[in-house]
Amino acid sequence: MTETPAPPLIFPSELVQTLRSAHRVVVLTGAGISAESGIPTFRQAQTGLWTQYRAEDLATPEAFRKNPRLVWEWYAWRRNIIANSKPNPAHLALVKLEDQIPNFTLITQNVDNLHQTAGSRKIIEFHGNIFRTKCSNENRVVETWFDTGEVPPRCPSCNHFLRPDVVWFGELISEAALSAAFRSVQDCQVFISIGTSGLVEPAASLPRLALQHESLLVEINLEPTPLTHQADFILQGLSGRIIPQLIAKVWPDLQP
Repeated sequence: MTETPAPPLIFPSELVQTLRSAHRVVVLTGAGISAESGIPTFRQAQTGLWTQYRAEDLATPEAFRKNPRLVWEWYAWRRNIIANSKPNPAHLALVKLEDQIPNFTLITQNVDNLHQTAGSRKIIEFHGNIFRTKCSNENRVVETWFDTGEVPPRCPSCNHFLRPDVVWFGELISEAALSAAFRSVQDCQVFISIGTSGLVEPAASLPRLALQHESLLVEINLEPTPLTHQADFILQGLSGRIIPQLIAKVWPDLQP
């Protein structure tokens, strides 16, 4: 017995027309879009061996100083899960959106590199990238190092431990990422929030900033968030279903 396909989504004409004529669009993505690729959220990653630990105990500078091997191995385990995941239709549709918008910025809270794998180009990584490594002392990205078998490995420059290039609890988002994000939001015509809880600062302040500058605010999420009552358009459901259909509605001549 074959399943009856779901009927196509219907989008408000104002949203379609505004996107079609927009020149400046900002998209913010959170864990929800990656969950559709099978990547567990930060707290869902506490399974198996890791159930005995709180996420906060594995993602702070203090945890790394106390037990750098444990923290390194947890991130290695997470990297392995992510490496076996692929961009979903939402990631791919956002590449098409970027192709159509002259001034497009993608701000992501995710560290999984799926937007880059999909082909997105202008990306601001708020929380870093789990596939990059940096020196815990010099705070610079390190691409190669000597494999001595020590865990974590050592920086080839200063001999301090290497660590994942992600933002941990108690650490600040880079000033460069913050400044670039605020500039793009202050100037955008449309702001689209996808799969984010709206609770984690400073990302949660970006939609509010967009509203202050009279941008059209669109929320795409499975469930209501603190942002929902402020959004101009609320598209509730899977981003992998909503975004491709929205792009196809706005630009019907695009090749599938």
